[in-house]
Amino acid sequence: MPEIELPSIRGGSRTLSSFLEGKKGAVVVFWSETCSHCIRYDSFLNGFSARYSDLGMVAVASRQGENLDQICVTADRRNLSFPILYDSGGTVAAQWFTQQTPRVFLIDPLKRLLYRGAIDNFKYPEDPEYQGYLEPAIEAFLAGKQIERSETASFGCAIQSVYYILPKPLA
Repeated sequence: MPEIELPSIRGGSRTLSSFLEGKKGAVVVFWSETCSHCIRYDSFLNGFSARYSDLGMVAVASRQGENLDQICVTADRRNLSFPILYDSGGTVAAQWFTQQTPRVFLIDPLKRLLYRGAIDNFKYPEDPEYQGYLEPAIEAFLAGKQIERSETASFGCAIQSVYYILPKPLA
């Protein structure tokens, strides 16, 4: 995966490599502060580093129409503790062929792609039909085993849409 360097909502800028330093890999989540699908994963993302201390994790806010100030206010209001980088214009999302949020990427220390897609099947863990996708990939990777499912379809909110940039409503 290509190197990225983006401004952090907490100030300064960070590279993808900085999240890999001293880690066995990293998870990159393309994320939106307004996407209801992303909101559902707030606690999962807040607790990620405690559950997977061997992995770096970063969210990349790329959604068209969301600005840095708005994202900062949302992060404070929802007590988001995970790192968030701001991808103004969605350039990185386009480089990573990402069209919706949330979409996750699990990479190794050399930035090789191991898994991409959805976090789960958008059911709650207590639901009998729940199926996790990201966590089984992480567990296999950390155990040195083959990842059985390296890609799943993503679902969620569009990063860019013609409807976000219409100058006026269509008649």
